[in-house]
This record gives sequence, structure tokens and C-alpha cells, in this order.
Amino acid sequence: MKFTDLVNLYEEKKKKHGIDTYKHISKLLEEAKILHKKDWSKNPTANGDHEQSWRAFKGKNLEKLIVHIIADEVKALGLKIVDGNTLERTKAENLSKELSKVKRNLLIDYGEFGSHLPDVDIIIYEPETSKVIAVLSSKVTLRERIAQTGYWKIKLSSDKATKHIKVYFVTPDEDGTLTIKKPTKKGRAIVEVDTDGSYVLSETEIEESNKVKMFDKFIEDLKKLLR
Repeated sequence: MKFTDLVNLYEEKKKKHGIDTYKHISKLLEEAKILHKKDWSKNPTANGDHEQSWRAFKGKNLEKLIVHIIADEVKALGLKIVDGNTLERTKAENLSKELSKVKRNLLIDYGEFGSHLPDVDIIIYEPETSKVIAVLSSKVTLRERIAQTGYWKIKLSSDKATKHIKVYFVTPDEDGTLTIKKPTKKGRAIVEVDTDGSYVLSETEIEESNKVKMFDKFIEDLKKLLR
């Protein structure tokens, strides 16, 4: 199974659900898992563990699917998207001048221990200036990465050069950490206090706040950052 198969599933659902398709990401992933297992069974991994193979595929491609969903609207705002791995793994001399500046504008200074990029999945920036507007991390559940996302927000906020960068978490929230405000689960508390917010791809009704919103609010909030 390839990422294009995931896109095809998404586009099929879009014919039925339109702008609410994002709410059906978890169901889409369930369907994709069945197709993935069929492909995997023809050529199984050495350890014979499909779950492990599926988790790797799902993690890598959820991020790509989010980019697919927002790409056109981000472009319409005059912004560009690059994935974190591209900046992390590509040698400086192999990056374009534009992306080289983006990388420099995102670095965190650790003093004598050098400068390092935050672990983020998606970077949104202004192409003319290479100014980073926002970074997004995406995982199926909060427990996989939310504390780390809070850490990167704190680090970026501690430097005048990066404190303007918004740090968001995008998730189907399959374990329901964000559903209710109170009693507040630990993951939601981290989102509310230590990040700029989380956007939820889910059919489940959530108690929204200034920091926790359904995914359809993301582009509108991005527009506000540009005003």
C-alpha cells in the first residue's frame, strides 16, 4: 500500500462528506489498515509483525495526509509547506536558499552543545522571507508526542528570533484525551498551557476552547496570524 492509496480513500470520502471529511480520518485509517494487511501478507516483514509495520506506515502517512488536506488553502494564503524530515536530513549544501533560510530561522540554540531543529512534522513559512509562521506535529493520539510538543514550544518561545512561531498539534485523538475540558486529562492540560493549540480530526463532539478546536478552524486561525 502506498500513500497515493490513502489519498484516493480520502478523496472518495470527500465525495460523500465534503468539508467534513476530516472528521472521518480514523475510519479511513481503519479501512487503510485492512488494505495494508493484504499487501503486507504478500511480502511480510522479517519479524512477522503486521501491527508494527502498520504503525510505521500510519505515523508517516498521517502527516502527509494532513498536508494534502491543507496544501491548497495554505498556498492560497501565499505560504508554503515543508516537512520537518526534509530540513533535518538534507545537508545544508543540498537545500535551496529558501529552505536553508527556513532551517536557520527554526534552529534552537543550545549554547556549547550547538543548534538543533525542533522535532516537528510540518513547517509553514513565508516564501519571500523564509519566516516560519507555524509548526505542526501530528500523531494519532496525544500520548505519543504531546509533552514533546510542549517542550518545543517552550524552547522556541525562549529566543527572540523564534518566539513568534506558533506550535500546534493535529490529531484524530483516538483515545479521547481532548474531548472534555474538566476534569482535565494530562494531555489536554499540556495543550492548554504549553502549546498554541490542538486541532482535532474526529467525529466525536469535543468541548472546544481557545486552544482546543475542531480541525476546520485551522485555516481561519492561520489567516488571523497573517493579519
